[in-house]
Amino acid sequence: MGKFAQLWSYLFWVAPRGAHFCTFSRYTDIRELDMSQWDKTVVAVGAGFGGLRAVRALAGAPARVLLVDQNNYHLFQPLLYQVATAGLEPEQIAKPVRSILGRQRNFDFLMARVEAVDLSAKSLRTTGGDLNYDYLILAVGAQSWFPEIPGLASNALPLKGLMDAIRIRNHVLRCFEQASTARSREARQALLTLAVAGAGPTGVEMAGALSELVRVVRRRDYPRMDPAGFRVLLVEMARCVLPGFPERLSRAAAQILERKGVELRLGTSVEGFDGQMLRLAGGEGIPCKTLIWAAGVRGTGLVQELGVRISRQGRLLVEQTLQIPGHPEAYAIGDAAHFESSGHPLPMMAPVAIQMGELAAANIARQLRGDRPLSFRYRDPGLLATIGKNAAVASIHGLQMKGFAAWVVWLLVHLLAIVGFRNRLMVLINWAWDYLFYDREDRIIVDPRR
Repeated sequence: MGKFAQLWSYLFWVAPRGAHFCTFSRYTDIRELDMSQWDKTVVAVGAGFGGLRAVRALAGAPARVLLVDQNNYHLFQPLLYQVATAGLEPEQIAKPVRSILGRQRNFDFLMARVEAVDLSAKSLRTTGGDLNYDYLILAVGAQSWFPEIPGLASNALPLKGLMDAIRIRNHVLRCFEQASTARSREARQALLTLAVAGAGPTGVEMAGALSELVRVVRRRDYPRMDPAGFRVLLVEMARCVLPGFPERLSRAAAQILERKGVELRLGTSVEGFDGQMLRLAGGEGIPCKTLIWAAGVRGTGLVQELGVRISRQGRLLVEQTLQIPGHPEAYAIGDAAHFESSGHPLPMMAPVAIQMGELAAANIARQLRGDRPLSFRYRDPGLLATIGKNAAVASIHGLQMKGFAAWVVWLLVHLLAIVGFRNRLMVLINWAWDYLFYDREDRIIVDPRR
């Protein structure tokens, strides 16, 4: 019963807390603050998991809270790969910021891109005008990182934003259409070869979803096309998939991927990609027109231009309280912050950003009251990765699961974490349709450039 109780607690406590369902903070109760006047301004940059959590946690603070983002929506990034593989529509994993926070009386929103931050002057330069702040929360996330590999940056497809996912879906579906009329076997093979670089959770989930998309389109849309022509490759420098997972789960994930027809190229790296040929370490060349890059991210250029210390990944080196050194009124959270626990930097994951956003809000509330900020302590909720239909791996507080049971846990956790009842309902319907009929109805090519 002990492990079952742990799982029950995870599903109905940890996951909903990660979904911004409430403004509860384990650090302090900001509802006790005096609301008589709002003479302070808190600016949060970025409407991701951390920024949104911080703003909601400041709902009772005696300050004006302004959220700035270049997009008017909050994006549920963990399901981006499903948009890229025609499993979900873009609007099902995004929700307008004003719709989420519109009832928060001290909240305001500015849709603008932040171009520069002056920490000394406590000001921001944005495309919507200059802003001054009393307290700042930088939750700007990260950007795809391309190493100095010939042709990679200009030809590989990243997966960080909504437009990236739509671009991948358009590209992959267009490759299938072009392959149906290709005159040579070599040209057809290059069009039907889909490669993913990076076997972390994003890469593994992407490769598994691509293998299932291939199965659907091969059977339903191109029955006369040679099934042997379709290939899905997963390239990883490490000698295992999901390197951060327990070894047992890593091996299980590799076995599941191989059963689904994914070719694993472990212990090797990409040495070049010109949009026509994928070159791997050792000189192997694979005709390929699709390379999805899931092998690395780093801090944004905005963070790297602040003039403060950053890590090798381009993330801000923050204090234990998440404050930027030398600037006690400014905080960095989520992917923008480099924070070490047990000698290792915390990963760029939603649970980290959410907990950091909660503490940053609590510390600002404490500063408004004249109290000292608290130190950050990360509580690891566990690791989850799905590998397509009926298959996933999970490590939750010592409980290791694989296969169907882990897949059910993954479904419930992600369904609970999606912001908005309508979005959760639509995603549930799509998942149920895919599960019952093994079909993906969103196989449409919508290219705004045409």
